[in-house]
Amino acid sequence: MSILDRFRLDGKVAVVTGASSGLGVAFAKALAEAGADVVLGARRADRLRETGAIVTAAGRKFAAIQTDVTQPEQCNALIAHAVEKFGKVDILVNNAGVGTAVAATHETPEQFKSVIDVNLFGAYWMSQAFARANTNGGAIVNISSVLGIKPQGLPQAAYASSKAGLIGLTRDLA
Repeated sequence: MSILDRFRLDGKVAVVTGASSGLGVAFAKALAEAGADVVLGARRADRLRETGAIVTAAGRKFAAIQTDVTQPEQCNALIAHAVEKFGKVDILVNNAGVGTAVAATHETPEQFKSVIDVNLFGAYWMSQAFARANTNGGAIVNISSVLGIKPQGLPQAAYASSKAGLIGLTRDLA
């Protein structure tokens, strides 16, 4: 058995948030190539079909639903959709995220809150929904950033704070 065979996800169902672009598309593709069926969530639902085509090209099934992770009821709906389509959930990739490049002295409360809402609260609401539906010891993968650990000289107080919070949340949930 090869090392890659040891990491197969055959028979698993993975949920990926932020699956309409960037890393979300890459995660969906990798999970499908490893053998998982993939449930896609993102605010830009029109782009989920493209990601779904990538999953299908890898020989796996997909389902997709528009999801705004700042809304707990939509997080619950994404997980419920996964269970309805595939009978279970095994993996959650909390990838949905936004960033800003605004100096802290100029960032509005609304700008700061909107980043925290997606990057930290969204991951929490998704983790809650997933844990309630998962009955077989699944895995949650939270996508953070080096900015959550060490500043990089960029004006990203909201983003760095959200990612540092996500690291703390991950430790606590583990």
